[in-house]
Amino acid sequence: MKVPVVDNGGQWTHREWRVLRDLGAETRIVPNSTPFEELDADGIVLSGGALSLEGTNDPLGRAGEYLERCRVPVLAICLGHEFLARHFGGALARATSPEFGRVALTVDRPDSPLFQGLPATMQVWASHSDEVSVVPQGFDVLAHSPSCRVEAMGHRTRPVYGLQFHPEVEHTEHGTQFFENFLKLCRR
Repeated sequence: MKVPVVDNGGQWTHREWRVLRDLGAETRIVPNSTPFEELDADGIVLSGGALSLEGTNDPLGRAGEYLERCRVPVLAICLGHEFLARHFGGALARATSPEFGRVALTVDRPDSPLFQGLPATMQVWASHSDEVSVVPQGFDVLAHSPSCRVEAMGHRTRPVYGLQFHPEVEHTEHGTQFFENFLKLCRR
């Protein structure tokens, strides 16, 4: 199963790659300028990054093209999550309470395939100053924290998901399970 990690300049992109590799996926890190035809993917991970997209219409490499053209599952993390929301008509804002470190996550939609087999609450690791302020049409909020209303979201009819937090870091409880659940979607 081929699942490239699209590099948006995130500090933990290599960890996303490593978790996928350790779970048996055929994975590689590709720049976000990679032509769509070269992705050859059964699923795509959009990495985080240090940019702020709040108040801009700046592209994130070719990520918008990937979201429009691909029909495989997508997992967007941190900056990728924020871009996903903005791309589909949502909005971003500066976080009232930026999250840097351990965050208490509450799952709102345990029926989501991404949250299958996970507890209703867990500790996750976040690192962001911006957040999704308006969820795009066609998406549901899947999880929240005390200071972030949209820690996770998912499309209602497509296997497209965004996580504001970082499941790839060791400090996130059950982080590997998020990737395992995503890979199950890629096998369908």
